[in-house]
Amino acid sequence: MLDNITDWLIQHDTLLYWIGSISLLMFVLSLLLLPILINKIPVDYFTQTGTKHKVKLLSPITMVRNLLGLLMLLAGVAMLVLPGQGVLTMLIGLTIMNFPGKYSLERWVVTRKGVLEALNWIRAKSGVALLRI
Repeated sequence: MLDNITDWLIQHDTLLYWIGSISLLMFVLSLLLLPILINKIPVDYFTQTGTKHKVKLLSPITMVRNLLGLLMLLAGVAMLVLPGQGVLTMLIGLTIMNFPGKYSLERWVVTRKGVLEALNWIRAKSGVALLRI
């Protein structure tokens, strides 16, 4: 059994190199970009209730935003098992995207244990007003 695993690792060393490199890149990018993006969230973003947002899913700008947000969301899911700040990256990905039901999903993520505290800790370190729910 151990010989099979060792053989597989030897045969796929290039794949493992790329997975490790991408993981390291995602980790560094999350450390650099997440504080900037978190500080750009308006203080009352999560307190807005009953706001109707028109979603134009087929506009080119929305499609690009959704693609970028999807990439961030998938990177966040990957960071749940790889090095990086997975839940925060997923939240930023959701914030970038534009789709029906987005705001209730974001509020649900923020109310999970420790997420709001982590967001506000990053904002406090930067001297930005804390988020309210």
